[in-house]
Amino acid sequence: MSPSPIRRYLRPAPIATGMITLLCSGLPFEPADAASDRDKDNLLSSQQAGTTQAETSAQNNKTTAIKSEHEEHLTVQAHRPSDMNILHESMGLSRMPQDAMHTPQAVNVVPQELMKQQNVKSLDEALRNVPGITASVGEGEGGMSGDQFLIRGFQAQNDIYENGLRDFGVYTRDSFYYDHVSVIKGPSSEVFGNGTTGGAINIVTKAPHAGNSYQAGFSGGSGSYYRGTLDINRQLNETTAVRISAMGNENNVVGRDQVHSHRWGIAPSITFGMGQDISYTLDYFHQNDNRIPDYGVWVVNKPGASVAKPITEYGINRKNWYGTTFDHDDISTDMITGRLTAKVAPWLTLYNDTKGGIYHRYYSASQPNCNVKCQKAFFSSNPSSAEISRNGGLGGPNPYRQSDWSIQDVFSAIARFKTGSIRHEVISGFDIEHIEDHRQNYPYNHTRGGTNLVNPSKDVPGLERLTCAQNPGGLANIPGGVGRKCYKDGNATDIGFFFSDQVWLTNWFSIKGGFRLDQWYSSYDATGGVATTPDSHFTQNQFTINPTVSLMYTPTDDIMVYFNWAESTTPTSLYVTNSNAPFMTSTDFKPERSRLYEFGTKYNAFNGRMGFTAAFFRLEKSNSTITDPATGDVSSSSDSQRNQGIELSASGNITRNWSIIGTYAFYDSRVTDSKSAANVGKRIQYVPKNSATLWSTYTIAPHTLYNLNFGGGITWREGVWLNAPNTARVPATVDFDAVISHDFGDHWRIAMNGYNLANRLNYSNLFSNRVTPSLGRSFLFNLSANY
Repeated sequence: MSPSPIRRYLRPAPIATGMITLLCSGLPFEPADAASDRDKDNLLSSQQAGTTQAETSAQNNKTTAIKSEHEEHLTVQAHRPSDMNILHESMGLSRMPQDAMHTPQAVNVVPQELMKQQNVKSLDEALRNVPGITASVGEGEGGMSGDQFLIRGFQAQNDIYENGLRDFGVYTRDSFYYDHVSVIKGPSSEVFGNGTTGGAINIVTKAPHAGNSYQAGFSGGSGSYYRGTLDINRQLNETTAVRISAMGNENNVVGRDQVHSHRWGIAPSITFGMGQDISYTLDYFHQNDNRIPDYGVWVVNKPGASVAKPITEYGINRKNWYGTTFDHDDISTDMITGRLTAKVAPWLTLYNDTKGGIYHRYYSASQPNCNVKCQKAFFSSNPSSAEISRNGGLGGPNPYRQSDWSIQDVFSAIARFKTGSIRHEVISGFDIEHIEDHRQNYPYNHTRGGTNLVNPSKDVPGLERLTCAQNPGGLANIPGGVGRKCYKDGNATDIGFFFSDQVWLTNWFSIKGGFRLDQWYSSYDATGGVATTPDSHFTQNQFTINPTVSLMYTPTDDIMVYFNWAESTTPTSLYVTNSNAPFMTSTDFKPERSRLYEFGTKYNAFNGRMGFTAAFFRLEKSNSTITDPATGDVSSSSDSQRNQGIELSASGNITRNWSIIGTYAFYDSRVTDSKSAANVGKRIQYVPKNSATLWSTYTIAPHTLYNLNFGGGITWREGVWLNAPNTARVPATVDFDAVISHDFGDHWRIAMNGYNLANRLNYSNLFSNRVTPSLGRSFLFNLSANY
């Protein structure tokens, strides 16, 4: 049985926050084993109620009174520093019941306190603290423009989860309702199902908790940035609480012309049965985002140069945006989730999680390109004569309207029992999910004209959006023989069964083995449009099995050494909602397969104040998927790839007032087999050889009138190759951020954050032929209240 995170919190070093009043007398002696069992039950109860460990700790820190006949009083007043040790965090899903410390896999966590200090506003900003994650552009005809990430260099665009349930949406995720974010590195299909080649991103959301709390914040600053947030929790009775989080956000992007976002969101939730054997949490989420898509700038070859670089490296203004007045991305996302926990016996707990989602989107974007003629003019004696094209001819990318819905239900059971002297933790259940995608394309009346490379204009005189019937020839040509079609419909159904058993052969050594079986059905239809091209109808049916085995050596509560072997499968039709064609007729539909070998260790030091991790891994992938730079379509290939390396992390409180979170990753990535023989031995695109993050803050005179918290950090990613032949490269990212804040009493806080203080030209979103310049130097003021 894993040691309880709460038990670690009760050690002397991390002293509890607030006033603790103990009215002590005649308290019965409690054996250590009984205390451990009690702590585990308390943790399970808090998880059943949807309460995070941080909130459970806060509840335990409230004033308590234990009366006895002697009425002996002992009053202790102390303040507990914020817990920055990521090993204390939960995974946030029933299928992974252990905390980060006792999960036999490399795990990076972005805790709530870190997001608060950095004033994180989106999932993308949160994941900047995780090495090995790269944001990819992937915007093509009908392709993605929302959150799209790569983990250890491999696609993770369908590997984003909330509380263990897949989020199929294609949108930019705001973080206003996040508790913390976990990144589980490496293949994890045994837990999450198909996908997770490089890993999975699991968002743990805020949930109702015992007691009342009221939080509000306002931020304003560079780029006409205005943001307001609200978080209210009310306990209705002993077992019921409600919580509502809300956000309104409006901003331009510093360092990019014309690019802006206007979004708002709300996330109410209610929990029944807090602290009871049976509990149920129901939550709803809505976000509306009206933004301008940004295709960034091109990667070009300067005459005489052997390696292509972003054109902004040769003097083009980083602010230049090459879209039109028709470019628009309007997304509405609605999700409702129910999470049931039932402790039916001391040894058996049942969970059932259900999630439904509805996604609506209208998307229109240009596809500018500085072709050979444009590049030749730019590098001539008259660079101002260079002209870019916006679509490469009549048609794509087409504006489109997308309407999707999805549903998923995961039932799982956790049984803890003994067979003789051997302890077991068995996790088993089933997972059923279904997704429907419907799109309608719209052509323009004529080709979108180009614009000047040096001084672009967004105006295109006479441009109009038409219906399919008015100009079917203006539709984009879908590759693979599909042709110019007006309607595209895709759907997929996955039925999975999972089972694992962790067996403790001794108190200090355990083995965990498990597998997942999946039956994957998908179909794709392309209809309407050009009558001379027949309608297309494709289907795919795949059976997959993904095993995993872990060995864990735990000589003490605070040390774990592990070995993990795992496999994952990614069908080419997995990308139903975020690809123009979920699978192409030119492929044999062979799925992508990956295999992980990982050896690691985790250590809680200094009475749990600091956590250290080290992981050595080798990740092998066959039949890797490739993404078309023009369309965003995902298809399979025969290439095999290998990434191996080491990941290190340190997190927690060095002293009572000094906190730190630091990470480092070294990756040795190679293409081991390819149809293009010249690519064998080349580095995998988007995978940095070295990357690191560091964030640290220090508080002067805490809990006094003169308190001051200050600190900052750096994000560093070595330059990476953008294509398989290793002929295009983006420079390194070096980003310095800082924060300074002051608390007015116990309830009010004022802070100032600075981002990219060196105003360095970094690139945040990468693709094979273009990149997006990152945020320029900016400052954000924040005023918040917490009662």
